[in-house]
Amino acid sequence: MAHHDPIGLIAPNAGLAQLNERSRDIFRQIVESYLATGEPVGSRNLSRLIAVPLSPASVRNVMSDLEQLGLIYAPHTSAGRLPTELGLRFFVDALMQIGDLTEAERSSIQTQLAAVGRAQSVEAALGEALTRLSGLTRAAAVVLTAKSNSRLKHIEFVRLEPERALVVLVGEDGQVENRVLTLPPGVPSSALTEATNFLNSRIRGRTLAEARLELETALTQSRTELDQLTQKVIAAGIASWSGGETEDRQLIVRGHANLLEDLHALEDLERVKSLFDDLETKRGVIDLLGRAERAEGVRIFIGSENKLFSLSGSSTIIAPYSDASGRIVGVLGVIGPTRLNYARVIPTVDYAARIVSRMLGG
Repeated sequence: MAHHDPIGLIAPNAGLAQLNERSRDIFRQIVESYLATGEPVGSRNLSRLIAVPLSPASVRNVMSDLEQLGLIYAPHTSAGRLPTELGLRFFVDALMQIGDLTEAERSSIQTQLAAVGRAQSVEAALGEALTRLSGLTRAAAVVLTAKSNSRLKHIEFVRLEPERALVVLVGEDGQVENRVLTLPPGVPSSALTEATNFLNSRIRGRTLAEARLELETALTQSRTELDQLTQKVIAAGIASWSGGETEDRQLIVRGHANLLEDLHALEDLERVKSLFDDLETKRGVIDLLGRAERAEGVRIFIGSENKLFSLSGSSTIIAPYSDASGRIVGVLGVIGPTRLNYARVIPTVDYAARIVSRMLGG
């Protein structure tokens, strides 16, 4: 904390929340200037921007105390000041006014997402929603969703090698998913045909989860009808569909190119490259978004508050969405530089999540 308080910067029993109006005004101007331009702002410019006239020297005293509180820092010795991650968090939590979207903005989002509901599959619909959300926020948009729960129509085994086969799953919505299956040694083509017929007679109209349960029961009851190799093919098929929890999660990212706009310096480019690398480590992103599924409303992670994006100095704003039964089934949001337009992005993400919930019948 500051050891001097020449102009009454900090109220008695000070903490971040007790900054007086003058210091809040100066701090707000530093943050808003950073969010608008990405550039540091100096005392001379600040003295012209603030509501109550102050000399540059008085502004510098305030800035010194804000710096000691950990809210701002000087990127270079003689430069102006930028907000720290703590400062951004304080700004978002305590000072920023998150206005609700205007009727025109709501209508625009609703119109843009309306076509999404006509997509062939849930994944296609979510991908389209992300493309629109990315365009609205000028950031990368992400969604974490359960892999398609569409109902199965048909299954086919296609031998690739003596001990490997391709399993082709066709959904009622036209979606096709391929998986490579390791076959037991010595499986003849007749066993693949028999397994295909056995499965198709039992999986039609069921989701993968339902099909797994059905097949495990049917396999136990039908052992005498099937030869051992056919049983092994079916059991291997069931095992390949029973991947761990993370395999049942799907990450979709849209709008990488937006992150390349408005770069101010080489270090900005390095941060974006680092963010691209982070987005490629899908497991980490899935874990991050998965945590947000357990909370209601919009979640905001700024910089190193989220270890995954600490090096790239990125912010993540995400909100959960629900299905027809009101159960949270995924998370969508945006990832971008810490100088996101929080006041606009937060309500946009919140509203987009509500529209997607409505689209899914939630």
